[in-house]
Amino acid sequence: SSAVGPLIAEYPRRSPATKILCYKSGYKGLLLGDSIEVTPEIRAQAAALQLTGGSPIGNSRVKLTNVKDCVKRGLVREGEDPQRVAAERLVADGVEVLHTIGGDDTSIAAAALATYLDTNGYALTVVGMPKTIDNDIVPIRQSLGAVTAAEQGAVFFANVVNEATANPRMFVVHEVMGRDCGWLTAATADAYMKRLQGKAFVPALGLDARRLGVHAVYIPELAIDMEAEAARLKAVMDETDCVNIFISEGAGVRDVVAALEAKGVEVPKDAFGHIKLDAVNVGKFFGESFAAKIGAEKTLVQKSGYFARSAAANEADQALIQKCAVVAVECAHARQGGVVGHDEERGDELRACEFDRIKGGKRFDTASPWFVELLKSMGQPMGQPSGH
Repeated sequence: SSAVGPLIAEYPRRSPATKILCYKSGYKGLLLGDSIEVTPEIRAQAAALQLTGGSPIGNSRVKLTNVKDCVKRGLVREGEDPQRVAAERLVADGVEVLHTIGGDDTSIAAAALATYLDTNGYALTVVGMPKTIDNDIVPIRQSLGAVTAAEQGAVFFANVVNEATANPRMFVVHEVMGRDCGWLTAATADAYMKRLQGKAFVPALGLDARRLGVHAVYIPELAIDMEAEAARLKAVMDETDCVNIFISEGAGVRDVVAALEAKGVEVPKDAFGHIKLDAVNVGKFFGESFAAKIGAEKTLVQKSGYFARSAAANEADQALIQKCAVVAVECAHARQGGVVGHDEERGDELRACEFDRIKGGKRFDTASPWFVELLKSMGQPMGQPSGH
């Protein structure tokens, strides 16, 4: 919503006559020819989209080069090439510029489509907006929605953590989204700890910062020393009667998958070949693995992912989205393709980053001073790189 609104609002300022189509559910709508034309009434109401989370026009996990999946989902018929079907639809609709909103998979699929069109004699400019709360797109400094998600994840845990007082020796596991990148988990923990600094406490009755604080943060970039961490966290449990940890949904995922496959469990994958993390359930796995070692009487696993992802953009993200929308429309008129964002490899210039440089799985810089300080405040060693 927050990215669609500014794009719709920006075009009239530059070219009022430009026709805008919104393909429902992304590439699914493109393949099925299902779209909504933006009317003057919609343009007048577009500002409301910035105040709403989610995606009213829909979303879909469709990979145009995964023919088998597209056929299985009824998006194309047997024998049809999804890229050709999409290309013919864009040509039939008179589309000259395709704006994509999403992560690296969305952007790379769009780039492949543009290449297909160019190879077959059609001209199409693809201008992407980097929308993913994981903040894991190379070389984009900050993806749209990530700061909001960290803030909302902190709000979520501010309520959940109160369950730490509901049972003796309580173990609370907060699983945060982030397949390959630990930025969101780290940023959410940091945002929560900063919120905690402004809270009033009654230490004599057990309401104190240590008990409500974060005691560990586990991310994909750092290996988890189970035995050493279990010993450290058991000491925390003995002191505070509870342990609260934040863990990325992709942390230690190889270990979890290996354990599941050893039991004969087939771990499913999505259309892009990624392991379906909801089937892996990292939070549950590590919750069970730590519980006995730290002497937990009760373990509570809570996931903030959808709560955080569905929130309306905060002021910081609204400002970033607006800047990106302006540049995206400028690039569209100049027929300059790419994904718009602050380019870390070009001095953080806000520009259309070339598609051949766009990659997913950007690693979080664990040497960031604020993260080093966060771990230090919890008494958690940095740990070794995971080789992830």
